[in-house]
Amino acid sequence: MPPSPRVRFAPSPTGHLHIGGARTAIYNWAFARHQGGTFVLRIEDTDPERSTRENTDAIIRAMEWLGLDFDEGPGVGGPYGPYFQTQRTQTYVEALDRLKRAGAAYPCFCTPEVLEAKRTTARERGGFAGYDRTCRTLDPDEAHQRIARGEPHVWRLKVPLDRGDIVFNDAVRGEVVFQSSQVDDLVLVRTDSTPTYNFAVTIDDATMRISHVIRGDDHLSNTPKQILIYEALGEPIPTFAHLSMIWGPDGKRLSKRHGATSVEAYREQGYLPEALVNYLALLGWSLDGETTIFSREVLKEHFSLERVSRNPAIFDVEKLDWINGTYLREMSPSDFAQHMMPWLQDAGLTTIDDYATRPDWYHTLAPRVAERVKRLCDAPALVEFLFRDTIELEPSSVSKALLSGDARSALRAAQAALTSLEVWRSQEIETCLRGLAERLAVKPKIVFQAVRVAVTGSVVSLPLFESLELLGQDRTAERIRAALEALDSDRNPADAASEPYAR
Repeated sequence: MPPSPRVRFAPSPTGHLHIGGARTAIYNWAFARHQGGTFVLRIEDTDPERSTRENTDAIIRAMEWLGLDFDEGPGVGGPYGPYFQTQRTQTYVEALDRLKRAGAAYPCFCTPEVLEAKRTTARERGGFAGYDRTCRTLDPDEAHQRIARGEPHVWRLKVPLDRGDIVFNDAVRGEVVFQSSQVDDLVLVRTDSTPTYNFAVTIDDATMRISHVIRGDDHLSNTPKQILIYEALGEPIPTFAHLSMIWGPDGKRLSKRHGATSVEAYREQGYLPEALVNYLALLGWSLDGETTIFSREVLKEHFSLERVSRNPAIFDVEKLDWINGTYLREMSPSDFAQHMMPWLQDAGLTTIDDYATRPDWYHTLAPRVAERVKRLCDAPALVEFLFRDTIELEPSSVSKALLSGDARSALRAAQAALTSLEVWRSQEIETCLRGLAERLAVKPKIVFQAVRVAVTGSVVSLPLFESLELLGQDRTAERIRAALEALDSDRNPADAASEPYAR
């Protein structure tokens, strides 16, 4: 084995990077970085119908977005390439030749129909339903002649009949024991000369000198088969670490029925890569049992397989939202504004030129938004009233805040008071409206909510006084005027509230 650890993440490009795969990649990456080892990306693209270059590119993009840089792999290269299984055919041919020369592999001519009949008989008798090794004892000359005649055949591993239990020490699960009698002479190469999964992945890991195989426990049953191949080749056996599955809130394996499952889907919903890495790392590992928020640097510094849990992890979107919201709130106003800008642009609210013209305005806006969103995709709806030339008043908000006589009088008085205000800052705006409520002998909430709905369209919005400062004095006065006009007209206020009002 190499002097420093070598680990790999080997996704199949039959789709985008799944959340479960991302966690496996994170653990491999963190282990390699903590140990000063090598992190390899290998693409297992042997499914010709579903493996696409588009999916491969999507996987690499997702890993780059998450900050999981790899030392060897597509686009990076390395001493053990190529890093696509479809480009490693010669490696598998050479490995099979080694097994043939060692007498550890033999051709099997049993047809699928014959094999299924044998399995059915075995199951009916209550015995082992694996391959009964019919072709294992064929005379070598006969086998050679049948191959020469072009008879279809596969190549099987000749598992030693006196092999005892297959025992290995899993870095997560501890000692694991498989009975060798329950492992048949597995197929290494199919009739079309393509390698099976267990053969290809073992050869890849062996020739790439992988020292630790960190993967999901859905591969646990493959491990004894792969160990047998390592032994037949005389190759060192890596340390295995099998991670528990990620379950949905219903206790079933995470899938599309639980919502978004791909990394890119979470990116498109406005999650930060730092937050997603932080959360996924917690699905089976902990820093100290108490710390929830930590950086990639802390993860690299402290990650170990000893702290990985054997128990399945539950994917909790609410906790992910909380973690993401925490990261958003901890950003500087400048950083948050720059992260928010693409979402505002996509919503058609603003342009990068506007940001360049008045960055201080956006930096003032940023912390008000950051305090109230858990995902960046929530920002446009929250700030839309600041950018649109017209707004729509929510009928329910009109009913709550504008239809009483006190509210209408308060709004009219607020229009006059705000129009005459000499200094347009949030502190002065607040002082003005609180003083107005006192003079009118009404609760401050009546004044505040009436102004809020007239200006933002809703009883729920960004902080009122900061919103008015950002909106500007003229636009604030115009929106209050438009709301009063609608309320004073003969139109039903609820109907009027659904119509756009001018700036």
